[in-house]
Amino acid sequence: MPKTLIDIKKILDCQLGNRIVLRANGGRKKLIERRGVLKETYPSVFIVELDQSQHNFERVSYTYTDVLTENVQVTFVDENQEEFLVQ
Repeated sequence: MPKTLIDIKKILDCQLGNRIVLRANGGRKKLIERRGVLKETYPSVFIVELDQSQHNFERVSYTYTDVLTENVQVTFVDENQEEFLVQ
């Protein structure tokens, strides 16, 4: 797992435009899974444009702190449908 917020941002910067799977803690033992494309990274947050066929809204944003504290698990999917976890 990356040790700093800067490491997480660098990893995400290299993956712009790639397919992504997010698994977020929804509270009360609930896990929320969202799929989409990593669109933009900013100094504090990153934006994911969601697949419209699976979700009711267009995009979500998360902070790098969410990834560091493991509230959000980020996995990238390549063209062969193989998944690569950000660790």
